[in-house]
Amino acid sequence: MSSDDTPDAPESPAVTDRREAVREKALQVHTRQSRARIARRSGLGVLAVGVVAAAAVAVTWSVSSAGDNPQLEPAASDDGFVVADVISSSVSTDIAAGAEAPAEPAPDAAAATPAEALPEPTTTAAPPVEIRVYVDYLSAGARDWQVANAQQLTSWVDDDAVTLSYYPVAMLTAKSNGTKYSLRAASAAACVATNAPDAFFAFNNELLTRQPEVDTDGYSDTELANMAQASGVDSTRVVRDCIESGSYAAWAKSATERAVAGIPDTDGLSLTGTPMVLVNGKQYIGDLSDPAEFSQFVLTTASDAYYKSAPTPTPTPTAAPAS
Repeated sequence: MSSDDTPDAPESPAVTDRREAVREKALQVHTRQSRARIARRSGLGVLAVGVVAAAAVAVTWSVSSAGDNPQLEPAASDDGFVVADVISSSVSTDIAAGAEAPAEPAPDAAAATPAEALPEPTTTAAPPVEIRVYVDYLSAGARDWQVANAQQLTSWVDDDAVTLSYYPVAMLTAKSNGTKYSLRAASAAACVATNAPDAFFAFNNELLTRQPEVDTDGYSDTELANMAQASGVDSTRVVRDCIESGSYAAWAKSATERAVAGIPDTDGLSLTGTPMVLVNGKQYIGDLSDPAEFSQFVLTTASDAYYKSAPTPTPTPTAAPAS
């Protein structure tokens, strides 16, 4: 007679050993799997932290770079550079190098030579005539005007008869096969004017008389730096670094935009092309290649300023006639 309450027969030692071995093996596999999961999670966490840290470093570097390198401003006055000194040899050197010599004035304009035509500054005379030139170094008209007038400009500045300022702009930036020559040349001119003002007129003259053709690459930054060095700059390394790094390119772009929007101290003039030559705020619209015509314009403007500023004589009282 059988019964369900009959106790099970005890397992043999061999069966018990096998069961313990299987359990131990399963525990080892589970342990390895757990460690692998922990390692993967740790690796992903470290990677995520690394990505976030790298992004933070990149943002920090970008912001600090922008803060360390703001738009540099040259030593300009209303975006212009006053010619502080004229190196007399610059003109003859340029002509010897192949630049066209300035045209000779007509015989009937001989009296309008710079030394004789412009009123010499005295205590009662008007201040020197102010000549402002907005110039794009890729503009053929700017070259023609400079070549024609360089000699008489030199004489006027030497005699303190005029104050001469150049305003580098970059209106023809798109006309140099993508090299942005106008912009780079304007920046280079600002580098020389800021760091070696005594050589600015010579370098400005060099850029214009040796002007590259429109729709060509123009000079490289290294070549511009070489031209600046040949123009007699003193701070050679400073000027070269300034030119080759394009330190004032952003300023040149902004200065051009300001001139197009409106030119200060004029009767509503704005820059529409170069060169724009202003004499005491009046625009010269004559022949760019005729130095005699420009000299006459300067003489007329100077005379107007002189007579407007001359003091009115005080009438001398006369005695009343005797009765």
